[in-house]
Amino acid sequence: MQVRTRCLLLRICCQGQIYEIVWRSMLLGIGQVLGITVTSCCSTKYLSLGWYISVMSFFHFSEFVVTSVIRPQNLTAESFLLNHSKAYGLAALVSWVEYWTELWLFPGLKKTYWISGVGLFLCIGGEIVRKTAMLTAFHNFDHLIRTEREEHHQLVTGGIYSLCRHPSYVGWFYWSIGTQIILCNPLCSVAYLITSWTFFKERVLEEEVTLLHFFGKEYVAYQSKVPTGLPYIHGYNIK
Repeated sequence: MQVRTRCLLLRICCQGQIYEIVWRSMLLGIGQVLGITVTSCCSTKYLSLGWYISVMSFFHFSEFVVTSVIRPQNLTAESFLLNHSKAYGLAALVSWVEYWTELWLFPGLKKTYWISGVGLFLCIGGEIVRKTAMLTAFHNFDHLIRTEREEHHQLVTGGIYSLCRHPSYVGWFYWSIGTQIILCNPLCSVAYLITSWTFFKERVLEEEVTLLHFFGKEYVAYQSKVPTGLPYIHGYNIK
């Protein structure tokens, strides 16, 4: 009864978007504490699970925090990217099913800590690359592909964007694959690789059509010098 009363009071005090932001923040905070607890206090066979929970919680919370810095006017509960899409949620669910099934049938598979370490490295590296890209682009960055050019919108080609054209996608691509390598999920590792590659191939094509429309020859020149950064994805080229 006490818990219900507190939840009701919280909802009354925090209406609309604020309420949505508050409960998502609390959920991710609990997730981070749970991940650290599992990693440090539970049996070593759950080490990779603790890493995974921490990595997932940090990624989604940091998306919101960085967005609050670079585009506060666009900040909403959607900025956490928790409900990115139905496909994203389904992919996460499938990965959990694989993890627990294999932990039950092949427990030794989940104790291959050096493989989990490779996944953790990919997640940390991907996180750094993505957040660096967001902060470098600053107000030019958006979670959605823009259909109209804003007055302050500029083509960012410096910093990490001098190394690859789509560093935020590069970071997310390797982060997503890394989450499955952390869990030592062989099936989902392959499935995530194929699905993520297909998604970003289409996403890059769609975004570059827009960027070519916005910046014309300036973007064509940029394309000729800097790769997308994603393996075997070349983007949209005007021939």
